[in-house]
Amino acid sequence: MEEREKLKLVKSFKISRNTINLWLDKRKETGDYRADEAYQRGYGAKIPDLEEFQEFARKHGSQTQREMAEAWSGEISDKTISKALKKIGFTRKNLRISRNR
Repeated sequence: MEEREKLKLVKSFKISRNTINLWLDKRKETGDYRADEAYQRGYGAKIPDLEEFQEFARKHGSQTQREMAEAWSGEISDKTISKALKKIGFTRKNLRISRNR
């Protein structure tokens, strides 16, 4: 691609010349200029099996989150326990209701 063509694209799309060069290099290397799609977004779940965790929460729900983290089979923080409890919709209120039945 000529420099004049690159300059037109820079002005038209308001992107840097470096971006165009990166796209062209990628197309030379891979045959395609599109962004990679198979990359991981965010971190992997530290508690992948939420059904297992839900059962764990029923058994250990009366403990503090720190105690629950210590009782969990792997090394895990109380903050991770807190996030997982929110994910499964577990609250202390649920625990009281299920014990009163």
